[in-house]
Amino acid sequence: MTMNGLPISGKSLGLVLSGSLTRGVDVRLDGDVSVEDMKVGTFATIQGERQRFFGVVSEVSLGTSDSSLEHTPPDVSNPFVRQVVAGTAAYGRIALVPQLTLPMVLGDSEEGPQPAKTIPAHFSRVFSATQQDVSTVFGDESDKDYFYIGSPLDMEAKVCLNLQQLAARSVGIFGKSGTGKTFLTRLLLAGLLQQNVASMLVFDMHNDYGWQGIREGGTFVKGLKQLFASQVAVFSLDPESSRRRGLSPDEEVRISYNDIDPEDVEVLKDNLGLSDVAASAAYDLQRHFRGSNWVKEFLDLQGRAEVSDLANDLGVNAQALGSLYNRLSRFKRYDFMSESAVHDSVSRILDNLTRGKHVVLEFGRWGNDTNAYILVSNLLTRRIHERYVRLKEQAEGGVGTEPRPLIITIEEAHKFLNPAVASQTIFGTIAREMRKYNVTLMVIDQRPGAIDSEVMSQVGTKLTCLLDNERDVDAVLAGTSGSRELRALLSRLEPQQQALIFGHAVPMPVVVRTREYGSGQSYLALTRGAVPSEPTSSLPEQEVSPLGDIHIDDLFR
Repeated sequence: MTMNGLPISGKSLGLVLSGSLTRGVDVRLDGDVSVEDMKVGTFATIQGERQRFFGVVSEVSLGTSDSSLEHTPPDVSNPFVRQVVAGTAAYGRIALVPQLTLPMVLGDSEEGPQPAKTIPAHFSRVFSATQQDVSTVFGDESDKDYFYIGSPLDMEAKVCLNLQQLAARSVGIFGKSGTGKTFLTRLLLAGLLQQNVASMLVFDMHNDYGWQGIREGGTFVKGLKQLFASQVAVFSLDPESSRRRGLSPDEEVRISYNDIDPEDVEVLKDNLGLSDVAASAAYDLQRHFRGSNWVKEFLDLQGRAEVSDLANDLGVNAQALGSLYNRLSRFKRYDFMSESAVHDSVSRILDNLTRGKHVVLEFGRWGNDTNAYILVSNLLTRRIHERYVRLKEQAEGGVGTEPRPLIITIEEAHKFLNPAVASQTIFGTIAREMRKYNVTLMVIDQRPGAIDSEVMSQVGTKLTCLLDNERDVDAVLAGTSGSRELRALLSRLEPQQQALIFGHAVPMPVVVRTREYGSGQSYLALTRGAVPSEPTSSLPEQEVSPLGDIHIDDLFR
């Protein structure tokens, strides 16, 4: 079929009758098109007089040309009468929001999709979108910059993300428990790793991403280490747990007391039940003991009397300091902590990252301990970020090359980014910097409403599964154009394997059925054509020894 000499391959759906740029256009469906086949989130194209539009169905409704039919419906027991009435006096309607204008000739490489700044004229014909339309808008997975994330509703076409745009700013993956956030995160991490867009540091709270994970039904799926063995290093805070699950970790993570700064205690304030005075006392302790080993010296105090004497010396409330002593004493039960550094885990992690490898840090049994998760994640990220800042500044001064882009993945993100602590945590700093030092975040959370609004505004691409809390929905959609239509799309997502994607990585919001992950064929598709990691460290090869006595810390000083 052609119109104005242009090829139109989609099925004809109806005609534009009215509308506006802000609320979209109203379309009367053709008589042979069942309203039951129209679903919110479905793609369609509109052939205007001078432009082709690409949009998404935002509403489905019924209309009549005679209002009396609503009060005195005709006898439609006769199929012929029913068909006549349905095709004339009663009809289906859809609301369609034109998002983009397409090239007048499909495949025209000189003119890509552009944001729609006008609407089609009256009686413009509407067609179902084709696979070629979707590829024109969202890109093709044959291009290394694009990754196939899923398919539109009621279509087998492939929706792709622009990985370069995805990595340019922080990413958010949201949804209530059980909606597939972990599944979607695992898929997205595999895509980023496949095309080697950036190095990744994954704080694997529940051991889902390293060697293998568990999906609904209790079956196992491969993790990043199984799919990309040579490109992924698994570090473990609990190596015994890793080995029980069939994984021999590449490195064991050990944290010493002198790694802890007062900022790490400040982040744990609410979880430890500390008052503001007690949390602030950590800074007084660091100054008093004049060194990085202030935690050990503080915990070496014997009994309440010595703590009370120290409180008098510091001019700090004795009860507050006692509370801090009791809470920090819990760190003694962490077997991954030691009084002195056995080896520098930060150096080991950074060595892998700067050489183009990807690091998954498994927490083992400590993933169920929120304090351990927050402490280790914040501590390691702070030190790694400090190193990236140094490398970036050295590169700007003409010494060495810029550090390889890094994406840090955290679960339960609201614990690091809630309004009370976002300004104090390193994660809040990274979110606000918008990749100033080549570091961005991938935040995963079922409570986006608990994340600081300033941080949420810096999330460039959002992948949102079903949310049923109004505060969470408001937080995800805040500041987004067309939030009313997006709210309607979000409310109609199925409980699993569907997500609303919008932001920098896609030219327009889209609801997708996420692609398969878990079969042999899906693994082959993810690993086929994977771009191998290459060393990118600005240090001479012979100076870095991941197993030797020379630490990368010493080399960067």
